[in-house]
Amino acid sequence: MHCESPIKRRVSRKIWVGSVPVGGDAPIAVQSMTNTDTCDVAATVGQIQRLVDAGVDIVRISVPDMDAAEAFGRIKQQVQVPLVADIHFDYKIALRVAELGVDCLRINPGNIGREDRVRAVVDAARDKGIPIRIGVNAGSLEKDLQKKYGEPTPQALVESALRHVEHLDKLDFQDFKVSVKASDVFMAVEAYRLLAKQIVQPLHLGITEAGGLRSGTVKSAVGLGMLLAEGIGDTIRISLAADPVEEVKVGFDILKSLHLRSRGINFIACPSCSRQNFDVVKTMNELEGRLEDLLVPMDVAVIGCVVNGPGEAKEAHIGLTGGTPNNLVYIDGKPAQKLNNDNLVDELERLIREKAAAKAEADAALIARS
Repeated sequence: MHCESPIKRRVSRKIWVGSVPVGGDAPIAVQSMTNTDTCDVAATVGQIQRLVDAGVDIVRISVPDMDAAEAFGRIKQQVQVPLVADIHFDYKIALRVAELGVDCLRINPGNIGREDRVRAVVDAARDKGIPIRIGVNAGSLEKDLQKKYGEPTPQALVESALRHVEHLDKLDFQDFKVSVKASDVFMAVEAYRLLAKQIVQPLHLGITEAGGLRSGTVKSAVGLGMLLAEGIGDTIRISLAADPVEEVKVGFDILKSLHLRSRGINFIACPSCSRQNFDVVKTMNELEGRLEDLLVPMDVAVIGCVVNGPGEAKEAHIGLTGGTPNNLVYIDGKPAQKLNNDNLVDELERLIREKAAAKAEADAALIARS
């Protein structure tokens, strides 16, 4: 069951992070960040590959010193996904990773230092076609803004961002995106709303330091959901104190819920009650774990009884409705076969994979004809 999305996205300038477009009419990109020691090249490459397998579009890596910069170069040679180097204070690190093929530089012009150092970084970015992300955080506002506002506020975040934007404007550099992150949902949302009205560059959304897997997911979904529903946002990063792969999963789930991107299975499942004719929670847990590798956009309904089951199943690509003595499977809205509770998950997985393969083939054929 789908209602047409009312979202009209803010028109922004399109930039390219490696092969990934950000802004304009491009799909909203999902980012994550490695939490390995950057100098441990093998561990970092391994984590990046797991992020790629989860569907990440862009990966950010912290580069705190020159040893990490050299490691970054070796990492870059071993992966295909666009990489962003996260750099603070030392402009020479930015110059070095630019030589090593970085796809985007995440900096705060204000903490890079003197104007000549900022100019050197911008010149290197311009010469090599590298975009920049201005990253403003409530926890690291400039001292004069802290004094002016007394505490972090949306207005303080935006003033900091515009100060950095002015740096780049003076250097005639426009290929950048901006973030104004806070751990407080309302502060972040209001800052992005204010900034969206004042610049044309793409916006990188995030609720910074959102928390652990559960609390951080909820906080990010609320904050980013508010902004995305208003058409604000061109790329997102979910900041969780958890495995970075979970950030990617949550990011795509948020976008799927708003019909902004489709990747993998969209599960519709009841919370279960005493009317259920099979163990809905156990079935869902197993299916989600088994089917994470499927990338084909599909709706799968798993409903434990006949109250809402047939209605949901008829609207899904695959639907399971609990029944006695057997459960009924719908395929493309039509009753297809019955399954008993023995080997229910195995059989349902088989049917979903068969349907996904057929849908992928049909989608490919449609694209080829268009």
